[in-house]
Amino acid sequence: MTLAELDRGASARIDALPDDLDAASQCVSMGLRVGASASVLRRAPFGGPLHVRVGDVELAIGRELAARVTVSR
Repeated sequence: MTLAELDRGASARIDALPDDLDAASQCVSMGLRVGASASVLRRAPFGGPLHVRVGDVELAIGRELAARVTVSR
């Protein structure tokens, strides 16, 4: 399952970041790390970004990038 597939209000553990270095670096700079807990707070309409909480930090992540972050419940 990916972060983009996670239902609003659901929490999951981040299992893997994208394979390519640029996307993985972008994830790490936003605070996404393997083993961290993430929850989807809101979904912007029309394919817009997800509003996500990772630990104590809230951030917006594009759905394309979120679809490359593997999570498990």
